[in-house]
Amino acid sequence: MAKAAATAPKQKRNAAETQKKILQAAKEEFAQAGFEGARVDRIADAAEVNKNMLYHYFGNKDALFSVVLDEAYRDIREREASLNVDHLSPPDAIAALVEFSWNYYLENPEFIRLLNAENQQEGRHVRASTDTKTINEGHLSTMKNVLARGAADGSLRSDIDPVQLNISIAALGFFYLINQHTLQAVYQRNLVCQSALDERLAVMKETILSWVVDR
Repeated sequence: MAKAAATAPKQKRNAAETQKKILQAAKEEFAQAGFEGARVDRIADAAEVNKNMLYHYFGNKDALFSVVLDEAYRDIREREASLNVDHLSPPDAIAALVEFSWNYYLENPEFIRLLNAENQQEGRHVRASTDTKTINEGHLSTMKNVLARGAADGSLRSDIDPVQLNISIAALGFFYLINQHTLQAVYQRNLVCQSALDERLAVMKETILSWVVDR
């Protein structure tokens, strides 16, 4: 009995590690191939598990993709929350949020690819998820608090919709990066060298702050 009890924690750790490997492999597969193009066989092979084990933990391809999306949202929201922008002036806080979003997209290109794949599915996994709304609630609250502080001290306009502001910040970075290949071909410019990326961040900050700052 003592021996069985001693080995139980190891079994739990192995299960957690297996699920982690499956989710990592799934994230890479869905980001690369999209939902329709992703193959459970490839995910299982990359995670070094059999398909039955994958189905045991996650049910099916749709359920697995839903978990991958929720984990992707959870990661960006937890990192965003760790910025703790409450100590910054409202304009500086918004600039910090713009910079965070941009750098996160650059460091985690699979995030925008996963969202692009889900939009091709018309958002059906996100709509069906019981966790997505909860995971993202803090994201909107952060912007609401910054805007409220800015309206109170007169540094920001009082009529800014926090949802529109969050969407605009995301769009300025998301569109640029998800379309980088066609944009470079059309404009015949290297848009992803470091100087171009720095220039884009400066444009994003100026665009957003020109809108929200009360002058």
